[in-house]
Amino acid sequence: MKNKFIGRKSEQEILQSALSSDDAEMISIIGRRRVGKTFLVDSVYGGRINFEISGIQNAEGNEQLRNFAQRIKEFFPRAVLVQTPKDWLEAFFLLIEYLKQEKQKQKLVVFLDEVPWLATHKSGFLRGLSYFWNSWAVKQNIVVVLCGSAASWMIRKILKDRGGLHNRVTKRIRLKPFNLAETEDFLLSRGISFNRYQLVQLYMAMGGIPHYLKEIKQGQSAVQNINRICFGEDGLLLDEFQSLYPALFDHSNYHIAIIRALASKYSGMTRTEILDASKLPDGGRVTRVLEELTESGFIQPYPTFGKRKKDKLFRLIDEYSLFYLRFIESNVHDSQDAWGALSQTQSYKVWTGYAFENICLKHTSQIKKALGISGVYSITSSFFKKHTSTEKGTQIDLLIDRNDHIINLIETKFYNTEFTITKDYAEKLREKLRIFQESTKTRKQLFLTLITTFGLRHNKHSLGLINSELDMDMLFEKT
Repeated sequence: MKNKFIGRKSEQEILQSALSSDDAEMISIIGRRRVGKTFLVDSVYGGRINFEISGIQNAEGNEQLRNFAQRIKEFFPRAVLVQTPKDWLEAFFLLIEYLKQEKQKQKLVVFLDEVPWLATHKSGFLRGLSYFWNSWAVKQNIVVVLCGSAASWMIRKILKDRGGLHNRVTKRIRLKPFNLAETEDFLLSRGISFNRYQLVQLYMAMGGIPHYLKEIKQGQSAVQNINRICFGEDGLLLDEFQSLYPALFDHSNYHIAIIRALASKYSGMTRTEILDASKLPDGGRVTRVLEELTESGFIQPYPTFGKRKKDKLFRLIDEYSLFYLRFIESNVHDSQDAWGALSQTQSYKVWTGYAFENICLKHTSQIKKALGISGVYSITSSFFKKHTSTEKGTQIDLLIDRNDHIINLIETKFYNTEFTITKDYAEKLREKLRIFQESTKTRKQLFLTLITTFGLRHNKHSLGLINSELDMDMLFEKT
């Protein structure tokens, strides 16, 4: 039997609690395109929804209103002669009229999906919604769910609105992609079983987006699935990138330029480096776009250990975007086994190292649990020291600065068997420790932590150097 609620337990509880409360509830749900927002609401509320409408992408205001009138007819049989409202205020008058006629044995549920698409420029949608809530709904036994993929718009216009919707949202849900454990459970619920090495490979290419994961087939290896889904003529992800950002952001050319810039440098970029690489002009628009990409889960700013906030590094953390720009975009016309061939190249090896590192950065709670420090207050950050003519530089992409006077410096290695530390690599690690110690002048104890796919093969070079070792299985732990 398929599990409809993989990884969504807390979100279910929020939706259910809104039904059982004695107050009117307005719920905001934010999450990127195809992460499962609509599926969540329809699954939890099901037949309880009294009215539901989803915005139409790129439609004009009058088209959205025609859609509204049609949905009124579908939900309220008495409304067969309803005409298209002339504006959103009239539309919400109409909704109130028909909701009043409902026999209220249980709480009313109104679901407005893809609200940013409904609220076209100068449409007055938000004015109408404010009237609906403040003049009627707030005094009723009702749940109003507002859902949107454009996280930045939802935050600006709904959560941080200074007008009629100010502080009206009573419950918030930010729906994230599945983590590794949830991805494993999701595929198992669909009768698809992989070992964890195969799962990590799939996750590195498409992330934890349920809609993407639905394309995976049992009986095909990770390489075969990726080849079909990402490189096949009819593959879902062959051209998904081209519609992904325009669907979420108005004037998305800035967003795409920044994503392309970050994809060109695995180790991340400062704001200044992003401007140089993207050729975008410095200013408030870039700042807003960086915030929008962060809020939507495509990029992540990481503080730099011991430095000011403005020195943070931005990394591209959306697996599919990175995979598309690195491999799909330039190989769409290659042979039927494009990924089989590409997975034997040096570019593949470099990408897997970075992609696995990104997965570890996203699963820091699992890492802390495996290290036994979940209860210890800590701050995760990165460290970068630039090479000069007199001093060597180094970069540490993940370190955990703990309140018990310990700093874990994390090294990650994606390998198809047990990892062996060579003499040269051991010297490189010792050099990293030395540079970090001398540059930061920290008095905390440094612990070197190694995360690998299949574990560490101990030898004389690892002895006394690696303080703790973890393998990929711990990344699948439920926290």
